[in-house]
This record gives sequence, structure tokens and C-alpha cells, in this order.
Amino acid sequence: MRIRAARPEDLDAIAAFTQETWDRYDDGDYIARIFPKWAVEQGPKKKTFVAEAAGQPIGLIRSVKLSAHEAWFQGLRVDPEHRNEGVGEALVHTAFEWAQEAGATVGRAMVFSWNVMGLGLTRAAGFEPGVEFRFAHPVPDSTAEVAGSVSDAPDRAWSFWHASAHRDRLQGLCLDQEVPWSLSELTRGDLRQIAASESLVTIERDRVVAMAPRIRVTDRGPAEDTIWAEYGAAAWRDEAAAGDLMAAIARDAAAAGADRTRVLIPETPAAVTAVAANRFELAEEPHFIVRVDLTRDSFS
Repeated sequence: MRIRAARPEDLDAIAAFTQETWDRYDDGDYIARIFPKWAVEQGPKKKTFVAEAAGQPIGLIRSVKLSAHEAWFQGLRVDPEHRNEGVGEALVHTAFEWAQEAGATVGRAMVFSWNVMGLGLTRAAGFEPGVEFRFAHPVPDSTAEVAGSVSDAPDRAWSFWHASAHRDRLQGLCLDQEVPWSLSELTRGDLRQIAASESLVTIERDRVVAMAPRIRVTDRGPAEDTIWAEYGAAAWRDEAAAGDLMAAIARDAAAAGADRTRVLIPETPAAVTAVAANRFELAEEPHFIVRVDLTRDSFS
């Protein structure tokens, strides 16, 4: 086995061994659809590696530099016929080394909570437990009622976020603005930029009681015509504030022309039940973020 940079001509082999990765989803694995883009997006901030044996791809992983010190790893796949041979660990360690050379000091990846094989592989490869989150899905509604005023004051929102228990449970993470399905650390500068270019939903009464930045409005690609409004992280003071925030998000998403929403909240009994108590939709399962300290000398 050797590990090399991905090439566009690897597509057929990769599509073949990933086509049944997610048997619980009707549209299958997304890798075959995104791989042609990944194979040509190779540079100092993005790299896709392929494991090859006997001239055929048998695994892959995608590495992205999200910020000056953060790396993200995604798309780890191994041909079922070559599992338990160390392919996944070798790919992960190659990605770690690339991220180190690119200057990253921490790396992260997302694993579905039901993906027992993926959870086991990430721990075996050197990842450590990170955070747990769930998506809330308030339905876009231009008539949703909100108690309190809705503003887009980034510095006030930052002060609330920085001191909130939600931030602590999420370790300061938010959906990344540039790379879908990745998380990076939210900064004051990010909130200022989001307020200017997208939308920052902030609920105020006598003070700020809730906030959530809208990081993008997007469709899911040619296979789906649903428009999603994505809110990178949500924080609130109490159950009533949670309801007002979800209602304000419903209004904001409707104004943006979205059909669905995705709001990242910490996976805690308090946060999840606060959304449920206000009768807003929640995803059925949480997601896990795993992390690796890239200041380490070795990963073997």
C-alpha cells in the first residue's frame, strides 16, 4: 500500500467501494458526487489523499486548513475488502502530518453518533473526544412571534456568547463559514463579518438573552432543490429565550427565502429540552466532534 495525492481518474474505483457506505440514506454516500471537485482542489489549504494497493484506490481522506491554526478532516473511507488492515489509520496519520506542515495545531473531524465503526476508527487513529451537538430545525415562518427586540449587534452578541454555558459546551465551535459540514472556532471578527454580510440574530430584552449567526443560505446541490438557512451556533439564557431565538430564526430564514433551517445547539439535556419545550423540531440524533492535538511529535 502507498498513499498519494488523489487524481480525477480515481473516481470510478472510489465510487465503486463507497456506493453503499450509508445504507440508511436513500441517496447513498456523497463521496462520488464531491470527489471530482476534491481531486482538483489540491493546494496549501486543501489536500485529498488516496491509499492505493495493486494500482487501485482502496481508501481516501480529505484535509482542509480552516484557519491559521485549525485543520478539518473529512471523507475518510476504506474499501470494505481492505478494512482491518491499517489503511484508515495510515490515511489519518498522513492527513495529520500534512496539517502539521501547514501550520495547524489542532485538527477536528465529525462522526455521526450512530457510526460505531467510524467512532472506533477515529479513536484508534489518535483522535480524542471533543464535543457533542445536535441540529434544531425551526420551520421558516415570516409570522413567528418574538418577545423582545431582534438586533444584529455583533459586539453585544459576542459578549453574551463568550460568557455563555453553550459556548463552553461547544468549546467555542461554530459551523465554519467557508467549508460546509465543518466546525471552527467562532471569533468576534467572525460575528462582525457575519452581521455585515449574512445575518446575526440577537434577542434583547433588558440585555442580550440569545444569539445565533446565520452563516449561509444554500441548496444541497443538483440532487436536492431545498434551500437551507444554516445557523452556526445558538446560545440563550433560559427556556423562554430559547423559544424567542428559534422564532426569530424562523422569521429570518423566511426572509432569506429558505425552505429549511439547520441550527447548531449543544447536546445537553437543558439545551435539547428547551427547544423541544418550545415545540420546535429537532434532529433525531446528535453528532460527535473528535479532535487531535497537532503539536504532538508522533501519532504512531
